[in-house]
Amino acid sequence: MRVSVFGLGYVGSVSAASFAADGHQVVGVDVNPDKVAAVKAGRCPIIEPGLDDLLASGVAEGRLRATTDAAEAVADSEVSLLCVGTPSRRNGSLDLNYLERVASQVGAALRNKSSYHVVVVRSTVLPGTTNERIIPLLEHESGKAYGEGFGVSINPEFLREGTALKDFRKPPLTLVGHNHAADAGGTIALYQSIDAPLVTTSIRVAEMLKYTSNAWHALKVCFANEIGNLCKRLGVDSHEVMDIFCRDETLNLSAYYLKPGFAFGGSCLPKDVRALQYRAKEVDVELPVISQILTSNRLQIQHAFDEVMETGRKKIGLLGFSFKAGSDDLRESPCAILAEALLGKGLSLQIYDKNVSLARLVGANKEYIDQQIPHLSSLLCDSIEQLVQHSEVIIVGNQSAEFADALTRTTPDQIVIDLVRLPIAGSQVNAEYRGLCW
Repeated sequence: MRVSVFGLGYVGSVSAASFAADGHQVVGVDVNPDKVAAVKAGRCPIIEPGLDDLLASGVAEGRLRATTDAAEAVADSEVSLLCVGTPSRRNGSLDLNYLERVASQVGAALRNKSSYHVVVVRSTVLPGTTNERIIPLLEHESGKAYGEGFGVSINPEFLREGTALKDFRKPPLTLVGHNHAADAGGTIALYQSIDAPLVTTSIRVAEMLKYTSNAWHALKVCFANEIGNLCKRLGVDSHEVMDIFCRDETLNLSAYYLKPGFAFGGSCLPKDVRALQYRAKEVDVELPVISQILTSNRLQIQHAFDEVMETGRKKIGLLGFSFKAGSDDLRESPCAILAEALLGKGLSLQIYDKNVSLARLVGANKEYIDQQIPHLSSLLCDSIEQLVQHSEVIIVGNQSAEFADALTRTTPDQIVIDLVRLPIAGSQVNAEYRGLCW
């Protein structure tokens, strides 16, 4: 393909040299004449292992050149990648001046171009930026309608400084966000030689994915450092701890706990987080990330409470009472905490959980139920049909299989608040369906 790459900084230089190495005809564009001159001379404008040779090879073989003329670059390409920086302002917001300036230049160049052109935003931008800022700017400057005269896609990069060429060649995935299939096709064609799964999605999801990934990486670094700081104070080898920790790819390094939904509970997680915090205080070690885990968990319960209260309804049915499906364990169950809060507001509450109903009679948690929450125990009903029939708002508290079937028997005047995202299509629920965080 014929590709123009706007911005010859870190992402742009790596992308331009790599695309040229794959046989595409690439023109790099930058407002800095020194960077352009360096690329023309086959020299890398940034420091990155292996990039000098790759870039020099592309220039020598005639597949890579550079210019300061945006109009020339757009006219001579089918796809334009926007790789300029989006730095932070003092208040944490993004400075979009560079990106908007380049988008204006590309849009103006498109005014005189008759063929369909795809603009690929590779810069890191928050959800909504492309649809609300970049596309309108391109339309205004080009005089053309998005989806007719030009297309737009999102192609976030996952490059680490120092290993960027390896990351480009073998990324965890190639992500393309688009609103029109034709736009995705033009972007996907750039990556035919890349050994990675291809994922296509909406523009907004693709924008959010980069921030989600980077926040997760930052969280992992801080978590490991806090564990390390505590380990050192306790005389424990932190590297051995984390090396063994990382061997567990079933729970520790997996998707298992990474599904947005309701708060955690049970006999282990809350207790062990508290114990870790207490031990850290005893040895005078601060754990700012770990110390906020339980606070964040309580806020998710508060979020669910607020969702229910905002309905203005009084008759509430709670499907699920234990801390997870298939269990009768009510210790620190977020559903029980939510039920306490709703009762405190004077709402009429019914609860259905067949495992807890059985435990009330013969289970290991019978004593806990009788002594700790007898007022809630009395609200348990034995019939899921009864709860659905008499509730104005139905809260789904865990993923018991029978709950999905029960929701198909709801009526349009009811509201379902799903805290766990049951595997059921919204069209199968007659009631108004609301997800907690989706």
